[in-house]
Amino acid sequence: MGEKGIDEAGAEQEIIDRLGLAFPDVEPAMVETIVQEAYAGMANARVRDFVPVLVEREAKTRIKASRVAEATSPIA
Repeated sequence: MGEKGIDEAGAEQEIIDRLGLAFPDVEPAMVETIVQEAYAGMANARVRDFVPVLVEREAKTRIKASRVAEATSPIA
C-alpha cells in the first residue's frame, strides 16, 4: 500500500491565504511568519496528518491574541 501523505507546503500556503482573508488588517508578512512559526513548533510531530489543522488553529489563536494585545496596549 502506498503512503497517502499530505502536501504540507501546499497546505501551509492555503492556511496563509485563508488567514490573510480572515484577518485583512494584519500584515501579510506577519500572518506568514506566525504560520511558519506554528509549523516549526510541530516539526517533530510523528503523525503528520493533522499538522495543518493544528497549525491553523495555533496561528489563528496567536493572531487574535496579538490583535488584543495591540488594542489594549497603552499609546506611547
